[in-house]
Amino acid sequence: MTTQAPAPPQPDAYPALSAYLSRTARRAAPRAAAPGAPAAEPVRVPRVTPGALRAGILTGLGAVCLAWGVQAFPSFRLDALFAAGAHLSGLLAGYGVLVLLFLMARVPAVEHGVGADRLARWHALGGRYVLSLCAGHGLLALCGHAAHTGADLLSAAVELLGYAGILTAALGTALLAVVGVTSARAARTRLPYETWRALHLLTYLGAALAFAHQLVGPDVAGSPLTLWLWAMLHASVGVLLVWYRAVVPVRQALRHGLRVREVRDEGPGVVSVLVQGVGLDELRAEPGQFFRWRFLHRRLWHTALPFSLSAPVRDDVLRITVKAAGDHTRRLRRLRPGTRVLATGPFGALTAHRRTRRKVLLLAGGVGITPMRALFETLECAPGELTLLYRARNEAQLVLREELEAIARARGAGLRFLLGPSDGAYDPLAPQALRALLPDLAEHDVYLCGPPGMADAAMASLRRAGVPERQLHVEIFRF
Repeated sequence: MTTQAPAPPQPDAYPALSAYLSRTARRAAPRAAAPGAPAAEPVRVPRVTPGALRAGILTGLGAVCLAWGVQAFPSFRLDALFAAGAHLSGLLAGYGVLVLLFLMARVPAVEHGVGADRLARWHALGGRYVLSLCAGHGLLALCGHAAHTGADLLSAAVELLGYAGILTAALGTALLAVVGVTSARAARTRLPYETWRALHLLTYLGAALAFAHQLVGPDVAGSPLTLWLWAMLHASVGVLLVWYRAVVPVRQALRHGLRVREVRDEGPGVVSVLVQGVGLDELRAEPGQFFRWRFLHRRLWHTALPFSLSAPVRDDVLRITVKAAGDHTRRLRRLRPGTRVLATGPFGALTAHRRTRRKVLLLAGGVGITPMRALFETLECAPGELTLLYRARNEAQLVLREELEAIARARGAGLRFLLGPSDGAYDPLAPQALRALLPDLAEHDVYLCGPPGMADAAMASLRRAGVPERQLHVEIFRF
């Protein structure tokens, strides 16, 4: 079942919302982009593209292989072959750990250009490769030592662990293995987020132990230049981690003085939290982005919660809209005005800079409407060029409905609510259903946010409906 705006006038959800939307709509409507041309970018910030980041990682990979090849001694002896494989896999594992740490360093140019969801997927995939390389390195080194000394594998293992550098590497590998096992989907679903996060911090200790092992190994310590470059790489990544994950959040907290101003009920199990601060324009937060929020409440302070902005930043106020889905989100309803807030960000690449077409479709599911609502208000489009499709099980699950209808009326934008059970006979996100709603669907940029299952199904339908991959802009977060 679908319903479409404009709807009959309803009370505004927030004071002066209609007047504000009318002013922004009048300012934006005349500046329609030429056919096929991208709209003007509202905020200019440095961005690293996914292609550039991928090329940089591969270039570093080639440099590591070159460094190994320069020092390798050709030999067909069995122990030498095992040793050569151990040296290469060890160098690649060390480089892989650096890449994993860099991907999660929260560097703004990388986060804004690549997107937090893609970085998380690359991090997870890279973790599997790193663990495989670590295991391969250990096994090849063990076999090489056994072949060289003529001992059995058990005796060779005992002898190797007698060396401090080897024992350090073994401990580091064990810690990384613990992180990898607890990050597997089957394990994550059974672990509280705080437990998983605490175990994930072992990555830093494992990386430090691996670095200590490499400093005494022949591949790094054997060349002063290689040793210096390897140390500089580790120092650079370490500085980025400390700066963006520790210093910047504290500096932002002191500079902007964020506090809860108000908590508003938006519907069954849904609240909006308004956070007041000073000089919030300096954050350069864009519609579609998110922050990691730490509310200094006795039962919330130890957890950083990622929530998208559900409205543009104005009057030094940030707003998030949250649906209760666990203990932490349910506790947000009990926040009191004046509660201090630490907010790290902004993060995410689901913003206007991705736009490539004149027409735009925003597709949201459930509480994924929050970044779409901010984009629905701010994307520069002429009347008729902007459409929002909102998928929900029933009308009671529609979040911010009155605001969406007010924005649609003020901007002359299309708004449809796609209601019905996900397992119903009719699928409103099927390719033919989407084309019936928008016959020129393939001419649209599509921004998508929703639960993983819905988002995966919607992406498959959009591709079958003829939307090119370059016009699909998605951020999906899975814990």
